[in-house]
Amino acid sequence: MARNRSQDKYYRIILAATRVFAKKGFFHSRISDIAKEAKVADGTIYIYFENKDAILIALFEEQMRAVLDNMVAQLAKEPDSVKRLEIFACTHLELIEQNPDMAEIIQVELRQSGKFMKEYRNERFAQYLDLIADIVREGQASGIFKEDVIPNVFKRAFFGALDEMSRFWVLSSRRHYDIRTAARQVSGYFIGGIRR
Repeated sequence: MARNRSQDKYYRIILAATRVFAKKGFFHSRISDIAKEAKVADGTIYIYFENKDAILIALFEEQMRAVLDNMVAQLAKEPDSVKRLEIFACTHLELIEQNPDMAEIIQVELRQSGKFMKEYRNERFAQYLDLIADIVREGQASGIFKEDVIPNVFKRAFFGALDEMSRFWVLSSRRHYDIRTAARQVSGYFIGGIRR
């Protein structure tokens, strides 16, 4: 579906904000910085967004839409529950290499926005976590995973480990292994704990 000029400008602002936030940090970025990067007038930003926090939230929503769609597509290729958890871990962590600017924003800048952390509820993020719980339920139904594992506890623990690995990857310059090795290690620990 072709975008109209208004949509093009919206996405241009989002992409510009991604670059500016990653370079300067959320708090040090100004609307005028984003406008300059997007090659639009400062006032144009306010046609689309109420403030800087609104840009940050829109940026996250756009990213979550793409991430969720991609993850669903990757998982659909594999019926085995064990391999699906491995795919989830690998696909999630590979996003850091594919989009380092966005990874930095999500891991560092987003968490500094009080408005985002306290007030924002993202349905797509909840759906993303539910993919993990669904894999566990499928594995339990087929007798691969232990019956006493609570899928909703597992999904948060598994995501928490991946999230911490992502944060480390964004903030650290000293790494002694690649991202796929980290994904295999993390998924291996968790799979070992819930497998029958």
